[in-house]
Amino acid sequence: MKRLILSVLLICAGGALRAQTTGDDSVLRRQIGQMVIAGFRGFGATGDVADAVQRLGIGGVIYFDRDVPTAKNRRNVQSPGQLRQLSDDLQRLARESGHPKLFITIDQEGGRVNRLKSAYGFPPSVSAAHQGRLNNPDTTRKWAVLTAETCQKAGINVDFAPCVDVNVNPQCPVIGALGRSFSGDAAVVAAQARIWVEALHEKGLLTSLKHFPGHGSSRADSHAGLTDITRSWQRDRELAPYRTLFAGGYADFVMVGHLLHRDTDPEYPASLSRRWITDILRGEMGYRGVVITDDLNMGAIVDHYSLERALELAINAGVDMIIIGNNGKVYEEDLTPHTIGLIYGLVRQGRIPRQRIDEAYVRIMALKGRLE
Repeated sequence: MKRLILSVLLICAGGALRAQTTGDDSVLRRQIGQMVIAGFRGFGATGDVADAVQRLGIGGVIYFDRDVPTAKNRRNVQSPGQLRQLSDDLQRLARESGHPKLFITIDQEGGRVNRLKSAYGFPPSVSAAHQGRLNNPDTTRKWAVLTAETCQKAGINVDFAPCVDVNVNPQCPVIGALGRSFSGDAAVVAAQARIWVEALHEKGLLTSLKHFPGHGSSRADSHAGLTDITRSWQRDRELAPYRTLFAGGYADFVMVGHLLHRDTDPEYPASLSRRWITDILRGEMGYRGVVITDDLNMGAIVDHYSLERALELAINAGVDMIIIGNNGKVYEEDLTPHTIGLIYGLVRQGRIPRQRIDEAYVRIMALKGRLE
């Protein structure tokens, strides 16, 4: 009889353990899905993006109007009406599948970084450099409000703007040369950026400061390869806009660039660096919002790290969300499930602490709670 009772207890305990493990597994997969912002091809909520939203429960999507490397393949953006329908359909899929509201994101800075072009029926835009040269709060606010209204009408709730890179090197191929910096004066950058943040918030959008710790001094483009800022970066000047905005309570997103500063971290670029993200951004500077990587499909990462290794480093460094733009030379239909599977495996192997996933999920959900 005692053996029978013991056997029954063991069976019940085993069943409870399996149920607990299964429940934990489901929670973990849901949390990991929320950490991913996925890019996709297509103008409708079908195929791989529908699967990513419904089955994988991704945290959000990022819209592009074309493939960045080739500028040939059109994707996501055809017209204001089409884009609004796409946004509404994606949110409906998330809602009907029992998932949180999506972050529907875009890089809409104006000027050269402008996914919502007049050619597609959207209002015109001007560059940050143009606004900074005028340095007129009313003019900047006009353009910021127009951008916010354009995004809002398209169902976009996150604009990865403003760019707070200081124009240290006007010849920087990805910042100064493209007119993406408001100014070489950090105080002007901070003031202009604050106007943008306030205007976007008023229309219900979230924002992102970028590219931490500062891309404005670089001599190379991190889209094309690893960018070393060791000798060009100016600490006080380039961190100043972040310090000013954090002091005012800013806590949406900070996008971390693939920027290598060997004196700060001799091994890893900022996007993969615990020294930069946990010690400096969160510790020294006191940032409490969501940390997101620049696109992990960029040359600075893919030329030097496997996707698995980049994910492991980024999340352990303190990153909360990962952008997988799928916007390289080759489009991978299974890239989003592959990414989520890699993160899941890294946690199960103990290479990423479960606590890091919990921390990221709490921050993401708190930020989503601010969406209307």
